[in-house]
Amino acid sequence: MLSNNSIFSIKSEAEFNKKALELFEFQSKECEVYKEFLSYLKFNKPKSYKEIPCLPISFFKSHKVISGSSDYSLLFKSSGTSKQTRSKHYIKDTQLYKSSFLNSYKQFIGNPENQIIMALLPNYLEQGHSSLIYMVKELIDKTKHKSSGFILDNKKCILDVYSKLKKEQKLVLIGVSYALLDLAKEKANLENATIIETGGMKGKRKEISKEILHEELCCGLNQKVIFSEYGMTELLSQAYSIGNQIFNSPNWMKITIRDINDPFKLKKNGRIGGINIIDLANHHSCAFIATDDLGRILKNGFQVSGRIEKSEQRGCNLLLQENL
Repeated sequence: MLSNNSIFSIKSEAEFNKKALELFEFQSKECEVYKEFLSYLKFNKPKSYKEIPCLPISFFKSHKVISGSSDYSLLFKSSGTSKQTRSKHYIKDTQLYKSSFLNSYKQFIGNPENQIIMALLPNYLEQGHSSLIYMVKELIDKTKHKSSGFILDNKKCILDVYSKLKKEQKLVLIGVSYALLDLAKEKANLENATIIETGGMKGKRKEISKEILHEELCCGLNQKVIFSEYGMTELLSQAYSIGNQIFNSPNWMKITIRDINDPFKLKKNGRIGGINIIDLANHHSCAFIATDDLGRILKNGFQVSGRIEKSEQRGCNLLLQENL
């Protein structure tokens, strides 16, 4: 069986393919929801990760998606309104989750031990059971700096901390879009900080395009670029954009694009379709997920374009649906 920690040593497409097929063999037998889903499909045994069927993400709302025994140590729920059914992700191995988000953060953002991390995530704090809050808290703890922490209403303290930074220190501000916009309206000069937006307006503001959002944040916070994080409750791994709105994923996470009218047909690079994600860190749930997001694969990463029509608004890094 695939070793959980071996995924972080993946260096090539061939290695990923081998481990994905091994995990498919395990989950097709040990994940009851995925096993039942596969039983309705007529397909040959996959020879490539691109042939592995992806479970619609909505099953995380209606079923307990877990591989093997039903015991778990943590429960994460997606963000949403009181009228929406929240997705649930049952976590068996918290260390695997920590290793996944820490390795990807180090790869794309840097070592948190060399940073001060502040977070503007009020809605996630309010709803509870947030995987994002868990991740950010762990990253904050890694900094071992008294100025790192979560910010609710006192945004002035962000400027106070920034003004007292030493030359070798780096401030990373992680925030939901509407909270960062509120800060930008105050013309907060954070020129040398790294700003990471992670999510839409959460019903707090009128939705705007990603381009306009980043333009307003750059202007209000004196930034050249705005970073973005792409993750969701149903995943234990994250992709990051370092300012160009093109995301890159760690080596244990792959993106494919499906035809929204034929979910088992993949689109060519450059064409917009539904985003499928293979996250090998999802060892104990389901690693093969068909999301409700639209996007396309480009030469230097993948782009998120919006939401598939009629899918519920949720806590992903999306603001505007783009026409196909």
